[in-house]
Amino acid sequence: MATAALAAPAAPAAAELAPKKSLSEVIAASSAGDWRPLDLNNTLYMELPGGRVVIELAPPFAPNHAENIKTLVRDNYFDGLVVLRSQDNFVVQWGDPDEKNPRPFKNAKATLKAEFTVPLANDTNFTRLRDRDGYAAQVGHSNGFPSARDPKTGRAWLAHCYGMVGVGRDNDADSGGGSSLYVVSGHAPRHLDRNITVVGRVVSGMPLLAAVPRGPAPMGFYADPGQNIPIGTVKVAADVPAGQRSNFEVMRTDSATYQKAVEAQRNRGGPWTKVAAGHVELCNAPIPVRPQK
Repeated sequence: MATAALAAPAAPAAAELAPKKSLSEVIAASSAGDWRPLDLNNTLYMELPGGRVVIELAPPFAPNHAENIKTLVRDNYFDGLVVLRSQDNFVVQWGDPDEKNPRPFKNAKATLKAEFTVPLANDTNFTRLRDRDGYAAQVGHSNGFPSARDPKTGRAWLAHCYGMVGVGRDNDADSGGGSSLYVVSGHAPRHLDRNITVVGRVVSGMPLLAAVPRGPAPMGFYADPGQNIPIGTVKVAADVPAGQRSNFEVMRTDSATYQKAVEAQRNRGGPWTKVAAGHVELCNAPIPVRPQK
């Protein structure tokens, strides 16, 4: 009896990579219309001993918290407070370390109703990534912020990517107000999405926060008050004289150029890369930022 031979599958060949532009080449070839300046009324400058941290707020995703934070800033609430926690591969947090005698509030509210998600109608600048995501039905970018959405529930939210800024809270969902803030300093903890109000992201100065010493106490808090890192001042950029501002611009995430930037990160070309990934995670597609031209 003749035996039918099954043809063995051919060994996979190395992926053929067409020459592609690198991210730096995409940025170099961009036009002025591919960029937008930071919104001065929603940008904060936090002065640390090592320099300035620039934070852009995202009011469409947390309108009440963004406004309350600006009120805190204009009341000089953060001036003289500290960075009090640095948990390895997680977050860096700042605020008032004195729980027994906390700094009083002037015009700002101590707590607000949580803004973990917002209606899809708030997210008018969403550009979807075609890549699948394990945490949301759809992910992409909204005016420069990594975001996610669920069409079934009609809700959208900001994602916990590196550099994103959130509002600290206790167990009660409505126990935060913006007086205690943190920034994601490690691998994206996306499990926090829709559990914390996310208000914006650091666009410049992230190394000043990511490189601070890790706290030895549980959750990365500094056990000795002398380890706390002092905050000089926090200001709204619009309140700072023009000559003292940090003028940055962000690549428009609704532009064709940003699609090229994403592709440069999805399939890295060039002689070093041997296998193109064909995929990019939301938090691995950072939005380019540069000094304003």
